[in-house]
Amino acid sequence: MVQLLMFLHVGAAIIAFGPTFAFPILGAMGGKEPMFANFATRASEAIEKKLVLPFALSMPVSGIGLIWFADVDLLSTRSAWLSVGIVVYTAAILFVLRVQVPAVEKVVELTSRPPDPGAGGPPAELLATIREVQQGGMLLTVAIVVLVFLMVFKPGF
Repeated sequence: MVQLLMFLHVGAAIIAFGPTFAFPILGAMGGKEPMFANFATRASEAIEKKLVLPFALSMPVSGIGLIWFADVDLLSTRSAWLSVGIVVYTAAILFVLRVQVPAVEKVVELTSRPPDPGAGGPPAELLATIREVQQGGMLLTVAIVVLVFLMVFKPGF
């Protein structure tokens, strides 16, 4: 059972977090070709909502199964890496749901209407929201790298 759960857990992690490393590429391409910015953002949003989030949200189920069937003591200092990983994962998921998803939805909304020809560039609100999404993405990338480090190396604290 542990091997099956590990397969499901690692597979979900690859499917959930792998595509997130492509989001900055899509964003940069949309930024270089503003007429496609809305499409690039909607594509990223669709990947996030239809692939990343469902698989990321399935991971606690396989993770709890692993903890149960492998008889892991979360209070042991030998599994402190796992406790830290659970905290980082939980914080990242809460950040995604409360901050990142609404910010991406706002970028989609702001890029859905044609730009004002006399404005002389993108609206300040759009630029600020894009910056928020970019900074959130960097934070989430660090969280993913920390999680992978913890899961692979299982450092003792």
